[in-house]
Amino acid sequence: MKRTTVFLEEKLRQRLQKLASRRGTSFAMLVREALAEYVARPAGSASLPSVTGRFASGATDTSERVDQLLWKDPHA
Repeated sequence: MKRTTVFLEEKLRQRLQKLASRRGTSFAMLVREALAEYVARPAGSASLPSVTGRFASGATDTSERVDQLLWKDPHA
C-alpha cells in the first residue's frame, strides 16, 4: 500500500468517521472499500436514487405528458 492524501469536506469526513465507527472498522479501511467499489463499477452505470419507485402518484399518463409536466411555466 502507498499512503496518500485526500481532501474532504468536513461534513463528509464526519459522516465517514461515524460510519466507520458503527461498522467497527478504521476510517482508512472504509475509504479504501468505498473507492474499490466505486472503481469496480462499469463506466456509465449510475445507480438510481434510493427513493426510486417508492411512491405512486396514481397517474398512468406521466410519460405521455412529460413536456407538459416538466416545462410548465411556474409563474403562469
